Amino acid sequence: MIQPNIPETTKPRVVIVGGGFGGVNLAKQLKHAPVQVVLLDRNNYHLFQPLLYQVSTAGLEPDSIAFPLRGIFKKQHNLVFRMAEVTGIRTSENILETGIGEIRYDHLVFATGSNTNFFGNKGIEENAIGMKSLIEAVQIRNYVIKQFEESLLLKDPEEIKPKLNFVMVGGGPTGVELAGAFAELRKYIMPKDYPDLPQELMNVYLIEAGPKLLASFSEQTSKKTLEALHHLGVRVMINTGVKEYDGQTITLSTGEHIKTQSLLWSAGVKGVPVAGLPPEILLPNGRILVNEFNQVKGYTNVLAIGDIAQMTNDPRFPKGYPMVAQVAIQQGKNVAHNIRLALENKPMKDFYYKDLGSMATIGRNRAVAEFAGMRLNGYFAWIVWMIVHLMSLLGFRNKLVVFINWFYRYFTYERGTRIIIKRGAANIVKLRQSVGV
Repeated sequence: MIQPNIPETTKPRVVIVGGGFGGVNLAKQLKHAPVQVVLLDRNNYHLFQPLLYQVSTAGLEPDSIAFPLRGIFKKQHNLVFRMAEVTGIRTSENILETGIGEIRYDHLVFATGSNTNFFGNKGIEENAIGMKSLIEAVQIRNYVIKQFEESLLLKDPEEIKPKLNFVMVGGGPTGVELAGAFAELRKYIMPKDYPDLPQELMNVYLIEAGPKLLASFSEQTSKKTLEALHHLGVRVMINTGVKEYDGQTITLSTGEHIKTQSLLWSAGVKGVPVAGLPPEILLPNGRILVNEFNQVKGYTNVLAIGDIAQMTNDPRFPKGYPMVAQVAIQQGKNVAHNIRLALENKPMKDFYYKDLGSMATIGRNRAVAEFAGMRLNGYFAWIVWMIVHLMSLLGFRNKLVVFINWFYRYFTYERGTRIIIKRGAANIVKLRQSVGV
């Protein structure tokens, strides 16, 4: 049996699986608690996922939205970080199985986040690509630039169009932001970098199966978003589902077909559970049933927070809380507070989600936001969106780099370094295979 090199301790050991928003905030809140915190993640960095789409469209460099986990916790002496993949759990023994060995725990918290949900459609899963990791975002950037370069080698417009038809599936914030970013690539970058390619050969589609964009927003905000995307030249298709995709042609529920080599999937996410948990507490969407304290159903010392946790005790959210960063952050803080209370044999505190609002950017000078009973759109909402995201980034350097990038881009209409870093983006199938981490 492999023994991971983790210091032994007489203090209660809190093992946190996942260095996302929930895991990081939980670990921070335990800084002065009389416990040993063991943080595990398959990567050695925290990723600010809300800005992934800007990496994929050459708006930001990858390292500007990632921050080393060791850097976050360098002054937290009760924390041990190990880069590891979790493979299973033996709850009867309080043992977590990982790629670096077995780890004993007193309290175990799953904060494993979510992954792209293709809803069981194997054809789409093999040929489309999600955008949940830094590697995927960089590969999308490589692939998109390569499509432009290869289009210059072709003369027939009918051969070029499938390369320059970019289709986003899912009308949530990620899909809307991606569509807006690609529309701006066509408007501001394509004429400068690729003047030999007629602009009309590039089309940006946004496909949503539901009756409106940004389903969690108000009807008014949804309409404003639709108008803004139309103004940018995005072809929005609502009440339309994707039935099949073979890497070359999309078949829609309406019977229409779109020829494209680029399908970006943001239509849904699912939890990433760990083997060893009873199947009756695992839902079809990959989430784990938890109670009002975020305890996994049937356990007192195994918990789950964020995207992986399905809490249904709140009448405002009978189907569970939305899979957004604020839920993970607030649950992480509440679980940390409850661990402290449990150590003192005091009653724990129920989790109550405080909805701080939602926002999405559509492009230059365009965004929508709803918070504190207010609905904003246009330039002011865009400013609010930038401030909120800038302040949410970890590390002064990252904040400064992103601010400089945004400032520079606003006045020059430029984007980031548009280079192909790695070969292997010749087609979307190879791209999908290369991002398995």
